[in-house]
Amino acid sequence: MALPEEGESVYPIAILIDELKNEDVQLRLNSIRRLPVISKALGTERTRLELIPYLNDSIDDEDEVLLAMAEELGKFVPYVGGPHHATCLLVPLESLCNVEEAVVREKAVASLNAIAKELPRELLQSEYVAMVRRLAKQEWATSRSACSHLLSTPYPDLPDPLKAEFRDTYTKLSKDEEPMVRRSACSNLKTFVAVVTDRSIIIGLFVPLFIEQSKDEQDSVRLLSVENCIALAKALGSKDLVLQYILPGVRNYCIDKSWRVRYMLADHFTGICESMSEEVTQTEMVQSFIRLATDPESEVRTSIACKVYDFCVLIKIEQVIKDVLPIIRDLVSDQSQHVRAALARVIMKLSAMIGKDHTINFLLPLFLSLLKDEFPEVRLNIITKLESVNEVIGIERLSKSLLPAVVNLAEDKQWRVRLAIINEIPLLASQLGVTFFDEQLSELCMNCLSDKVFEIRQAATDILKSLTECFGQDWAKVKLIPKVLQLSTNKNYLYRMTVLFAVKQLALVVSKEIIQQQILPTISKMSTDGVPNIRFNCCKTLAVLIPKLDTQTVQHTVKPMLMKLHDDQDGDVKYFAAQALALC
Repeated sequence: MALPEEGESVYPIAILIDELKNEDVQLRLNSIRRLPVISKALGTERTRLELIPYLNDSIDDEDEVLLAMAEELGKFVPYVGGPHHATCLLVPLESLCNVEEAVVREKAVASLNAIAKELPRELLQSEYVAMVRRLAKQEWATSRSACSHLLSTPYPDLPDPLKAEFRDTYTKLSKDEEPMVRRSACSNLKTFVAVVTDRSIIIGLFVPLFIEQSKDEQDSVRLLSVENCIALAKALGSKDLVLQYILPGVRNYCIDKSWRVRYMLADHFTGICESMSEEVTQTEMVQSFIRLATDPESEVRTSIACKVYDFCVLIKIEQVIKDVLPIIRDLVSDQSQHVRAALARVIMKLSAMIGKDHTINFLLPLFLSLLKDEFPEVRLNIITKLESVNEVIGIERLSKSLLPAVVNLAEDKQWRVRLAIINEIPLLASQLGVTFFDEQLSELCMNCLSDKVFEIRQAATDILKSLTECFGQDWAKVKLIPKVLQLSTNKNYLYRMTVLFAVKQLALVVSKEIIQQQILPTISKMSTDGVPNIRFNCCKTLAVLIPKLDTQTVQHTVKPMLMKLHDDQDGDVKYFAAQALALC
């Protein structure tokens, strides 16, 4: 692209300066978003000499403008002449690392790390390192906080003396008097240890820092140190070293006075267990699990309840039955609905793990209890996992133990629970067989077609196709279609409309004889319905049926019906009738 004349190139920067001074924040924000366009007009040299210094002088602005600036500058290396000239970008980004708003600092840090990956090694070791030194010595805690996130990215490309300096800087930041700085350093430990290849440095420096962080007086620092357990265990690379250095911290987390620290441990519990030896997981970590599952704070119990299955995978089945199932039994009756809902999401998967007999003896009563829970989300979470239990105990046992409770839930006052039930019907039908379905589930399915919630009615029409595929057209002709068509005379036009939706689904799997003998006569009657919505949906339904019918039926039955609808007084009916006629 040819650069504009010098007089023309001044114009974009004039617009930018003008809009940056505008009182309207949106105009200033738009001008920042247009920085690449402005830079192209100015060229790389003027961008370095004029635009970047101007931006650095414009740091005192609204946070959203500064956020956009921090983001754009991270992508600006090509616009300043490439990596060898990219150090000019460090100046405004360093200024952005000083601002109060955390989101702006985070974006500035991300941009600086992106630029660090592109800088030539000599510039990285001089200009970039000098910037890190300045930030580390700044009086403002915000600058020192940002600094800790700038150490790990360039670390592998630094010579040993600078690596040692960066480690010393991190150590000072980890022991800073400001909690904000210690939090930032703690949150960055996991990324730092990932780029340190010398295990002796991990043990000699980062392990003691981790221990200090895990005992920090601020719970906001301690809770961040929990996640570092996993990264540090990976860096140590030895189960024995993990047992020596990490396990004591985990013990302290379990009894920490702050529930937020215990919650964080519960949230990362399985990841920490995976870093431990099998023996430790099956002894100490089982006891830690029990302690967290009986924690006085419901948030902690909710978090560990989500991890029940993932933890059970890591221990022996005998321990699951002996130690974990009694805890699960207590969680099923927990006073917090959120704990029960979290448990309901995972408890069904335990069936495959502990086998048929133990599922029947231990878990089925718990499933029943959760199915009858007063909180709808608990019931919903159990219903959607019925298939996993069916695969273990068989449909006969399932039908005798859980199915009555499931059928009762089809009348639940919460429509999402009813929806979950109707979505399970095809699975139950295929497993239970046609006789059981006709006796136990057929009425439930038909009742859903006239549910007051549209989503339920829609879901009910969708499963008719699956039922017909499962039990065959002869069954549908006798047992299903007549019951569906009975709704065509219902007083409520919404239920009459459901018939048309159902017919469109059934037409995909039934023969043309069934369509001609049972379905077309009903649609013919409905085409004279007093509600226009019914009439134009008749047109849309006929458009679906036409490809399934022979030419004679289309010309002598369907087309006359559509011609009459085409003369309807309602514009929508005419429109859809014309569309269907085009298919005849």
